[in-house]
Amino acid sequence: QVQLVESGGGLVQPGGSLRLSCVASGIPFSIFDMGWYRQAPGQQRELVARITSGGGAYYADSVKGRFTISRDNGKNTVYLQMNILKPEDTAVYYCDAQRGLHFDFWGQGTQVTVSS
Repeated sequence: QVQLVESGGGLVQPGGSLRLSCVASGIPFSIFDMGWYRQAPGQQRELVARITSGGGAYYADSVKGRFTISRDNGKNTVYLQMNILKPEDTAVYYCDAQRGLHFDFWGQGTQVTVSS
């Protein structure tokens, strides 16, 4: 059974930082591309950052220079370090594991709220 479990969300003031973690089980983690998506109320889910199995990273323009995605294959974990958080970063953040067109798994999400 595949499981992706996110943690690390919470309430933070503007300008603050959070680190999200996603632990995967039931998949050969090292060969999967991993991503972080977010969905704000009334908005479509959007890609925030992605890291390939080879370690290449991609970021949405809105988070470049503030967020960093990384992975630890020994721990089956992908991280999202979020700095200089803004109110518009408020959303539910989801972890995604993908390989090819046929294997795509999602976590349950973790809430991030940026507010003073």
